[in-house]
Amino acid sequence: MKTVITGGAGFIGSNLVRTLTEQRGVSGLRVVDNLSTGDKANLAGLDVEFFEGDVEDAALLDRAFRGADAVVHLAALPSVPRSLRDPLASHHANATGTLQVLEAARRAGGPHVIAASSSSVYGANPHLSKHEDLASAPMSPYAVTKLTTEAYLSAYHHSFGLPVLPFRFFNVYGPGQRADHAYAAVIPKWITAALAGRPVTIHGDGTQTRDFTYVGTACDVLTDALLRRVVDPSPVNLAFGTGTSLLDLLQEIESATGQLVTREYRAPRTGDVLHSQADSARLRSLFPTVTPLPFQEGIATSVGWFRSLSGSQLRPEHDGHVTADGTAYKVANAASTRPTATTTSSV
Repeated sequence: MKTVITGGAGFIGSNLVRTLTEQRGVSGLRVVDNLSTGDKANLAGLDVEFFEGDVEDAALLDRAFRGADAVVHLAALPSVPRSLRDPLASHHANATGTLQVLEAARRAGGPHVIAASSSSVYGANPHLSKHEDLASAPMSPYAVTKLTTEAYLSAYHHSFGLPVLPFRFFNVYGPGQRADHAYAAVIPKWITAALAGRPVTIHGDGTQTRDFTYVGTACDVLTDALLRRVVDPSPVNLAFGTGTSLLDLLQEIESATGQLVTREYRAPRTGDVLHSQADSARLRSLFPTVTPLPFQEGIATSVGWFRSLSGSQLRPEHDGHVTADGTAYKVANAASTRPTATTTSSV
């Protein structure tokens, strides 16, 4: 099965590539990535064909998709705060980028298309747990772009018969997720701060909850979806219903690192939601054999990975003050902030 992964040099993408290289029946792996947040070093030693460029480049996609059986579309411009600063950039990268991917898939003969959406689409809807039939209530331009991604997948399935499967990612974390950029996710920021003895900033009171999903578990679900060719035009939550408060997260990090962390509290941020917890019934019905890694073990594994990094990599470009934005998965390995379609890391 020849598979293309857009955003495959980023955090989730490179972990998925590594998982797929170990699967019988998967061959001819291709990665499309413009390296604005991804890093080719993440693919070192892996047997992949690399296409450097943006998902808005139709000609590049045609070359990459030629003869493909499946496409996993992870490329995006992530982060709620970034979308507040530049809504048009997020729209072009995420909404138009997805449309380009779907058009390229049509031209390539209709490969199976799996795409990343985000729990941020639930937004202001207060209902818990978040099940897929809830009304969406986006609170940021980023969330709107992910809702648009889902709508386009459904439309292409019904209009053109394209086999699709949209996943709503919830706060994916784990080894390979970097903290050295302005829009890094909360877990790598807090782990690196703890290891370096820096304080962390909590926007709000820290009781807000998130449904954290270990990257290996997310890759197991994606791999199973590919190998069994699971098709559903309706979105599927990719999380297992574990609502963890930010204060509990910080205590878990303190336990795993053996370091007490100073907390600095600030006002809540625009676009943040108070609680995010998935209803996993649809996920478990479609993927009954996938077992999530326990959160404590996932944090311990992540801390171990960060400990293995060199000292220079444990010094983020910023001051270690992080926010509690958990409405979408974040990007790893960001060294540039140019507003183009990039690799995703979380919801």
